[in-house]
Amino acid sequence: MLGLETLPVLLRDAAERFGEHPAYVDGASTTSYADLLTRVEVVAASYVARGLEPGRAVAIWAPNSTDWAVAALAVTYAGGVLVPLNSRYTAHEVADVLARTDAALALVADGFLGRHQIAELTGLGTTAQVVDLASIAEVEGSEDDLAEARRRADAVRADDVADVLFTSGTTGRSKGAMSAHRQTIGVARAWAGLGGVRQDDRYLVVNPFFHSFGYKIGIVVGLLTGASLYPVATFDLDATMRLIQDERITLLPGAPTIYQSLLTAPQRVDFDLSSLRLAVTGAAVVPVVLIERMRAASPHGLGIDQVVTAFGMTEAVVVTMCREGDSAETVATTNGRAIPGMETRIDEETGELLVRGAYVTLGYLDDPEATAAAIDADGWLHTGDVGALDETGNLRITDRLKDMYISGGFNVYPAEVEQVLMRLDGVDDVAVVGVPDERLGEVGKAYVVGAASPEEVVAFAKERLANFKVPRHVAHLDALPRNLSGKVLKTALRGSQARTSGTTLRGSQARASGTTEED
Repeated sequence: MLGLETLPVLLRDAAERFGEHPAYVDGASTTSYADLLTRVEVVAASYVARGLEPGRAVAIWAPNSTDWAVAALAVTYAGGVLVPLNSRYTAHEVADVLARTDAALALVADGFLGRHQIAELTGLGTTAQVVDLASIAEVEGSEDDLAEARRRADAVRADDVADVLFTSGTTGRSKGAMSAHRQTIGVARAWAGLGGVRQDDRYLVVNPFFHSFGYKIGIVVGLLTGASLYPVATFDLDATMRLIQDERITLLPGAPTIYQSLLTAPQRVDFDLSSLRLAVTGAAVVPVVLIERMRAASPHGLGIDQVVTAFGMTEAVVVTMCREGDSAETVATTNGRAIPGMETRIDEETGELLVRGAYVTLGYLDDPEATAAAIDADGWLHTGDVGALDETGNLRITDRLKDMYISGGFNVYPAEVEQVLMRLDGVDDVAVVGVPDERLGEVGKAYVVGAASPEEVVAFAKERLANFKVPRHVAHLDALPRNLSGKVLKTALRGSQARTSGTTLRGSQARASGTTEED
């Protein structure tokens, strides 16, 4: 398997090795690994027929499904570059990425969550061909197109860019982290090896495919191991428990909130969840008691044999990971040790976590300045997280150099939200911070100077930002607290959650507004 360094070669190998074994089970539909290759080649030929040229980007704006996986694998099979997009993005956010990547195609799940994505996107005048994901294969490629797709698949090299995953930056503008084929495959291989993923595993993929955890640690792990993937478009607690029971699911990676929801569900006793054997979590602080309950036998726990935590980021996917046999306290209070191919160290002056190795991004798309700022001359990626390493190399994240917070497992960068809200009439100044939330870990709170009402602020944000970025709380101030250089003192704003700090924080708890809409 070590010679499998491109996604087309990996797909062909999986079809040969795993044949009729189920690759995807999506509702009543089952696709074998042999069928997967056939479907991918058909879609790759349709891309050629639509005029896709090697090296051009293809974006996918859709929730998890077998069609998503097929369309994504067909992009690199036809020599293109995959650009996954958050299914909750607004059309404005999608149009910006399409323009910056010069995408040839945009594949969308029209009608998802009751929206009209095609109309929204075409109304913004994008130059990319906008196609409903469900009908992508309707433009049939000829035999010549199929032959050309196969030729392109043969021509892909390990160092070619396979995908560009966008992550918001502290400047408020998203950045596209580029990965080569060898990196996307290599990090998935390392994760699968440490987790002990097997062909007989049934893998419930709650993590979105547009995220590296769902795409690389889901789709690509499946190709490497032959595990059967069960994609979930939206998380529904009862439906998830029924699926675990009926399909005897063995793998369930996800954010801590997933497991907490399972443990606290009153109806959990009505379902048999005993098939679960491996859970991998992270992205937020994990209470020790949660790990203990995940491992504990039913009815008090989930009875999961192996529970581990990990640390990763879009720019490096997986950096550290716990191992089988680690104690509950180690799993809950650390993110494990560096995975093979990666190394970690702590900057002695700042305490910042630095990482280096085979899976660090090639750089940010068309942004050499941001790349140079993130990756130094010695190849160390500056994560922006403050951490510590114990004597055995286990990583503990203790703080953030950046203002980023994590809401429901997704990174939110306040600068991006602030840039949007400053365009609203009635907002003279604004600062956004993450505040504790029992369900999502953290949510946004916007401190607004101006006449705009909390309802107007939330509504404006909802039109222009994915829901997980929309502030759940809004408070009005006479002025934002700033230092002598004009920088907003966000520590003072966070402190205002517990107390009022001076006259500049007048009304910080008054006129607060939040939403309860599910992400």
